[in-house]
Amino acid sequence: MERRDDGGSPPLLCEHSPQQNEPTTMRTGDTYQPVPGEDKNPDMDFVNTSSKSKQSIHMKNRYADDGSSYPQLGPYFSDGQRRVDYVLVYDIEQPASVQQNSSIFGKNSFIQRLRRRLSSRAPLQPKEDPEIAAQEQQAHYHEDDKRLRREEFEDNILQTGLELEKEEKISGMGYLKIHAPWNVLCREAEFMKLKMPTKKVYEVKQGSNLVEKIRLYIHKITAPLHPKVGANQQENRKPLSHPFSREKQHLFDLSDRDQFFDSKTRSSIVHEVLKRTKCRRARYSMGITSLLASGTYVSGYPLHDGDIEGVDADRNDRRLLYEEWACYSVFYKYQPIGLIRKYFGEKVGLYFAWLGVYTQMLIPAAIIGVIVFLYGCATVDDNIPSMEICDPRNNITMCPLCDRVCSYWRLATACGTARASHLFDNPATVFFSVFMALWAVLFMEHWKRRQMRLNYIWDLTGFGEEEQEEHKDHNRAEYEFKVMKKTMRKEHKHDKNEKVKLTCTDRLPAYLTILMTMAFLIVVTFAIVFGVILYRISIRAALHMSTYPAARSNIRATVKTTAAIINLIIIIILDEVYAAIARWLTTLEVPKTDKSFEQRLIFKTFILKFVNAFTPIVYLAFFRGRLVGRPGNYLYVIGSYRMEECAHAGCLMELCIQLCITMLGKQLIQNNLFEIGIPKLKKMLQKKKPGSQQEELNKTMQRHEKDNLLCPFVGLNPEYMEMIIQFGMVTLFVASFPLAPLFALLNNIIEIRLDAKKFVKELRRPIAVKAKDIGIWYNLLRGLSKVAVIVNAFVIAFTSDFIPRLVYQYKYSPDGTMHGFVDHTLSYFNVSDFQEGTEPLDPMHLGYKVEICRFKDYREPPWSSTPYELSKEFWAILAVRLAFVIVFQNVVMLMSDFVDWLIPDIPKDISLQMHKEKVMMVELFMKEQGQRLVARDNYNQDNCASTSPAGESPTQPRSRPITHND
Repeated sequence: MERRDDGGSPPLLCEHSPQQNEPTTMRTGDTYQPVPGEDKNPDMDFVNTSSKSKQSIHMKNRYADDGSSYPQLGPYFSDGQRRVDYVLVYDIEQPASVQQNSSIFGKNSFIQRLRRRLSSRAPLQPKEDPEIAAQEQQAHYHEDDKRLRREEFEDNILQTGLELEKEEKISGMGYLKIHAPWNVLCREAEFMKLKMPTKKVYEVKQGSNLVEKIRLYIHKITAPLHPKVGANQQENRKPLSHPFSREKQHLFDLSDRDQFFDSKTRSSIVHEVLKRTKCRRARYSMGITSLLASGTYVSGYPLHDGDIEGVDADRNDRRLLYEEWACYSVFYKYQPIGLIRKYFGEKVGLYFAWLGVYTQMLIPAAIIGVIVFLYGCATVDDNIPSMEICDPRNNITMCPLCDRVCSYWRLATACGTARASHLFDNPATVFFSVFMALWAVLFMEHWKRRQMRLNYIWDLTGFGEEEQEEHKDHNRAEYEFKVMKKTMRKEHKHDKNEKVKLTCTDRLPAYLTILMTMAFLIVVTFAIVFGVILYRISIRAALHMSTYPAARSNIRATVKTTAAIINLIIIIILDEVYAAIARWLTTLEVPKTDKSFEQRLIFKTFILKFVNAFTPIVYLAFFRGRLVGRPGNYLYVIGSYRMEECAHAGCLMELCIQLCITMLGKQLIQNNLFEIGIPKLKKMLQKKKPGSQQEELNKTMQRHEKDNLLCPFVGLNPEYMEMIIQFGMVTLFVASFPLAPLFALLNNIIEIRLDAKKFVKELRRPIAVKAKDIGIWYNLLRGLSKVAVIVNAFVIAFTSDFIPRLVYQYKYSPDGTMHGFVDHTLSYFNVSDFQEGTEPLDPMHLGYKVEICRFKDYREPPWSSTPYELSKEFWAILAVRLAFVIVFQNVVMLMSDFVDWLIPDIPKDISLQMHKEKVMMVELFMKEQGQRLVARDNYNQDNCASTSPAGESPTQPRSRPITHND
């Protein structure tokens, strides 16, 4: 875009420095031109560059023994006027040689001193180790190299127009404070195409009059649930936003320049400038990411607004967030999403908005789940199959559950398990599965509409391909390093102008390593689950051999519970291990951009954690009890380990126990205890350190020093991953555990405030990142919701007894009731057909000799022509099961697609408001253009009137029309 120096145009409000007279179509990879009069000779060593640039732009070095040397100025420079928008932290070198020659602009350059030091042949001191001396010289070299990189990088920062101030402490930490002046903010806002509010304000209507009245009524009722942050007072009025332009500054309200760009926007602008600023001292170009990775700078972060505790703490957005969002006492209130976005940026705001929508949608799911559970409790005494199992008059003798040490047992001893299974295995669970499948679709649709509404409110409707194209040019440091090595290796074979990049061939070893490592880790997970299976088999046999009556009385409960706890501990440990391995594998892959790195990391981490969390559950749901065999012909693994069977009431109860312990354990231990306990422990240890005046020290510390003590922000991936795994627990196996939505709801109520407290109080302020959606996480959620339909269909059909009960009642029952169902599901076995060495050691355990025992399966009796073969009832039930899976899957998915089609992704009022904004924007520009033309005509007429000959009327028609060069 070219600026036209027009006499009739209004003057620009920004004062442009010489380096800013550049085209506004500057691309991300471009570099800034040096300030005139300070051009550097590229052939000159950096050591010998002139230091006049540092003298022309204020850059102070502040040395202090402690924090009390300077007054509390808050997040400002030492003058108390310029705000600190970003801070870079570095280590101050401590070697004596460096302290003696602290200035690199001395008489002897660093290279000469280094050569003299390395070529010196002076004898060492008697007690000095030559290896230690060499290591110290190498350390001095690296420290000097880092210092020179910082000097060059800081000079380049100054050339961009940013202002710097250094503060170095005797403690060994140095702080480079960065301030963006007004002209730099204007230039970068235009370059980044930031949408800023204009003077034009219009009223937002959210539907028809009736809908508006209902909305206002609901808002009035729920007023106590809204946080008191002052953002909801004028929510029906919205300023018209437009990408910032220095030529059109008259459109924006610049009455208060200090507040026009808030702290979030200022820090993001500075960070964008730092990413484009390069240090070329090394053999390849290094940006701020490379400098942080190499240790040249220890960390970089924007500052928090102020303190959140204490009587003297100012009223700021951080404290407001802490009081109205991060306290557990406000758990019942809505989240101040607008203030979260204002302080942390759109990406963090979208995460908490999504978490809030997910938690709200869990409320109806939890209520229905509790109703289904209470229905099971209310009908347990009327359940005929469990009554038949508990009736001791039936006197059904069951076959041993293990070889030799296990004996015959009566079916009535499984009464408690049968009654408990009915709580989760009843006809209502089928309805609940259908409901949860539709609930998942409604949740996704509700979130899409909520996301679109937030995009409109936050002015992100135009944030798309063009903005993403501007930001994707920032390559990662590792990628640039690999490209540099490839360029050096093949520079004699390629044209210098040819662009070098990493190809699939370059990444092939990494791809093979990733594939083999991922396969190996999945196999390790399967092996660990198989080890837990062997534990269950062994501990059951050991408890049967025990002489303690207490151990023999609750064998099933003991085995189930301990195995589930072992699975939980393994899942928690492997989660941490797999997260580290996934990051290492992604680094090995060398993605080009941060976005590509994040997506690949999410994909690998999700696969590993999903397999880790759900492998034990999938085994219990679909494999346990089906790979057993039959009495006299059992299936054995690793020699003499006989595969375990399900209880007579099925494996659904054990699946429920595993889900319950895994959900509660992960939420209480891995999430809440780790996130609460570890920070508390760190604080306790910090308070016990020597020099116990911690509170007084905090009062004297500057804002940038306090923030440096906070934990660095590592991204939202762990938070999303935690919720995605929980979403899988809630939807995939909800047919076996209707209380899963309730547990997830209770956890999320705590999780929201826990994450809020962590973001506000314990983490450094993250860089504000624009985002219009939750990215790849939405695709994972949608995929899980589709898979959940299939999984629940198989759970109902194959894991529960719903289909066998249905088939018996309508085909085999003589009176159309469930009487006789238990006997129908049991097959006969002649004890004389046991394999040698597998019969019970104590066949008289029940007090009588057993000749026929029963086992749960559909097989022919021993007196038939085909003994122990699968009966026709088995094949009939299998056919119905498969038919149910097909019908259930297609019907539910058809209903889900219908709901998806019925609900539009964009709310109608939002689409109308977006169209209204476009019309208003066109009218605003037309009005502006008209005013400019009128002003130009008046200006031309005045000039003509002042230059016309005497006696000639100034209103005389012109001989030809005036042409305006627009």
